[in-house]
Amino acid sequence: MSTIDYNNVDFGVFLPVTNGGWIISETSPRIDGSYQQNRTAAIIAEDTGLDFIMSMAKWRGYGGTTNHWGTSLESMTLMAGLAEATSRVKIYATVHTLLYNPAVAAKMFATLDQISNGRVGMNVVSGSFANEFSQMDMWPDHLDHDQRYDLAKEWIQTVKKLWSEDSVTHEGEYFKMNDCMSYPKPLQSPRPEIICAGQSEKGMGFTIDEADACFIGGRDLEELAEVSRRAKRMAAERNKTVKTYAMFSIIPAVTDELAEERMRVYQEGADFGAIKGMLRSYGLEPDGRENSMVARAKSAFMCETISGSLETIVTRIKHIIEVTGIDGMMLTFPDYVDDLRFFGEKVLPALRASH
Repeated sequence: MSTIDYNNVDFGVFLPVTNGGWIISETSPRIDGSYQQNRTAAIIAEDTGLDFIMSMAKWRGYGGTTNHWGTSLESMTLMAGLAEATSRVKIYATVHTLLYNPAVAAKMFATLDQISNGRVGMNVVSGSFANEFSQMDMWPDHLDHDQRYDLAKEWIQTVKKLWSEDSVTHEGEYFKMNDCMSYPKPLQSPRPEIICAGQSEKGMGFTIDEADACFIGGRDLEELAEVSRRAKRMAAERNKTVKTYAMFSIIPAVTDELAEERMRVYQEGADFGAIKGMLRSYGLEPDGRENSMVARAKSAFMCETISGSLETIVTRIKHIIEVTGIDGMMLTFPDYVDDLRFFGEKVLPALRASH
C-alpha cells in the first residue's frame, strides 16, 4: 500500500493562453487562446477540486500552418479576470524579470492578491528566448545565462522589500530605487508564493534561495526523479525546503486503445513547420543535448503524456509520483473542457481516495 497521501499532492492546470496548446498539430482539438476558453477551463478546475491554475507569458509564436502559439494572452491581465471568476483555486501569474521593473511588478501582484483575496502566486522567469524579446528591443545581449539569474535575484529581492518595507532605497548592479514606496502590500503573509523553473546549478540555486517551488523536467522518470532529488538535496544543504512540480499532458479515453488512437491522430497531423520554428527558438542545450520538451515535441507533444482509460491514468500518476518524489503536477489537456472535466470528476477523486 502506498504511503503517499494524494490529498497532499498538488494538481493544477496549465491554462491554454496560446493557440494550439501543448500539441503542435493540425488535427488536435482547436485551442484558440481566447479569454472565454481560459475562463471556462479555470471554472472547471475550480469546480472539480484542482489546486491551482497557471498561465505562462509568451510573446512570439512558431509559425507553421497552425501559427502555433502565435496568439497569446498576457498573463497578469488574464489572471486578474480569472481571479474574479473563481473563489478557491490558487492563481499563478507569470512575470519576466527582463520586462518589468520590480516596483511595477510588486504593485501588480499586490493588486492581484487583493483581487483574488490572497490566492495569487508569482511564477518568475529570468530569461526567455532571444527572438521573443529582441523583436521589442528588450533582449540584453550583454548578459549571459548566469548573469540573467543575477539580475533575477536582485529583482526578486527588491520585490520582496517593496512588499514588506515602508520605503526602499537600493542601488544595485541592475536596479535603483530611491525612497520607493509600494502600497498596498499583498494580503498574504509573509508574501505570495513564488515558483520558478530552472535546472541548471545557477537556476536551481536561485529558486531554492528565493522561491518556494521549482518546475522541473526530465527525458524519463529516472531523470525526473534525479532532478527532484537534487533540488531537495540542495535545499537541505541550505537549511531550506523546496517543492518540485513537473508538467504532463492527460489524454483520456474509455479504453487504452482509444487513447492510443487519439494520440496517433494528433501525431499524424504534426505541424512540422511550427516544430522547426520551435526548435529554432528553443535550440539545444549548451552541451549539445536537446532539452526534454524539444525532444518530445518532434512527435507533436510538447510534454510527457499520460494516456489511457481512467484506471490506467490513475495507476500511471501514482507510479510517477511514487518513483519521482515530485510534490505536484501541472497538467495540460488536448481538450480543456471534456478532458479537464474527466480529470477533475473521475481521476482526481480516485487519486485522493487512495493512500
